[in-house]
This record gives sequence, C-alpha cells and structure tokens, in this order.
Amino acid sequence: MQLTTTQGIEGRRIARYLGIVHGEAIVGANIFRDLFAAVRDVVGGRAGAYENVLGDARRTALDELSAAAAKLGASAVVAIDLDYETLGSGGSMLMVTASGTAVVLE
Repeated sequence: MQLTTTQGIEGRRIARYLGIVHGEAIVGANIFRDLFAAVRDVVGGRAGAYENVLGDARRTALDELSAAAAKLGASAVVAIDLDYETLGSGGSMLMVTASGTAVVLE
C-alpha cells in the first residue's frame, strides 16, 4: 500500500477513487513520563518519551488507515492529513488522526 500526503503519485495514474479512509489512535500520558518530560524541557533536552509515544500513535493511525483502504481494494492512499489533539482533563490524552483518499492506481 502506497501512502502519500500529495494529491497523486508521480508516474502513476489514478484509475478510481474509492472514498475517504481514516485511522485514529488515542494514547494516555503517564504521570511519570510527564514529570520526566517536564524536567527535560526545563534543562533544554528533548522529550524523548513523548516523541516515542507520538511516533507510536502516528504509526497506529496510519496502519488503521492502510487497513481501511485495503478493505476497499485500494492500492494507495493519497492526500493524507495527520492531525494531533490533546484530550481529557489537563490534556492527559493524545489523539492522532490520519485521513486520506483511497485510490486504485493503474
């Protein structure tokens, strides 16, 4: 399955548009990870724990998007948009959504 944020895939013609597909991932932020990230931010380091959680959530959302496209018989998903939101009291949850258009390539 080819995934891209562009409107098409260079050198390939889109034969059919199958519709919009999406995937989501919601992850909770651990209080100890939050504390560690806050300390790292104060001393100017990168918040590696958050980066790992964010990467895992993004991969999960894209995997779900790809699976939804495969169910429709797509060979690619174009125009993918990734969105990130915090949810819950005090932003204790992170939601990553991926949406795009499932297509069949010639």
